Amino acid sequence: METIKNIVFDFGGVLMDWNPRYLYRSYFKDEEEMEYFLTHVCDNVWNREQDRGRPFAEGIRLRVEQYPRYEEAIRLYGQRWGEMLKGEIPEGVALLRRVKAAGYRVYGLTNWSAETMPIAYERYGFLRLLDGVVVSGEEKVIKPDPRIYRILLDRYGLKAEESVFIDDSPANVEAARQLGFRGIVFDDAGRASAQLSALTNV
Repeated sequence: METIKNIVFDFGGVLMDWNPRYLYRSYFKDEEEMEYFLTHVCDNVWNREQDRGRPFAEGIRLRVEQYPRYEEAIRLYGQRWGEMLKGEIPEGVALLRRVKAAGYRVYGLTNWSAETMPIAYERYGFLRLLDGVVVSGEEKVIKPDPRIYRILLDRYGLKAEESVFIDDSPANVEAARQLGFRGIVFDDAGRASAQLSALTNV
């Protein structure tokens, strides 16, 4: 078994608390209508295309054409996106700081729009601890596509067998495992911490 040298972190759901409901609860007066909007209008499938590199302006234009009665709400998705980003996830950031202090190299691999990534960089100083980052919106490919993991490995000269990948999505973690990473699903902070300790002894 290869010695672990690198820890790779997802961002949303591991290091940062992002949820469009933080914005839209103050816009919609009715919770049911908000949920309809977020599951049928500006839904996860639509948002993933911005993560894949589609400009927000184009994504918003397409949705306004399809759902004109929600035009104001749709435009807010781009205009007030920062309000969806609530804060850091303390347990995830603690893991990042712990392994960085222990001498491991730490990286980010995230499905995130290239347009909104600067907001996170400005807001969260802990991102400066990372030795490198791969952002899906810049690469035009998203997890769990194996290509984005290979971009990370190639760009920074990493070996999958020497790396741990942490993500809140089981599908993303499984894709990493298929390439040789050790994988941890960040669905319970305590369990994730214990699993990382077992692999790194920190």
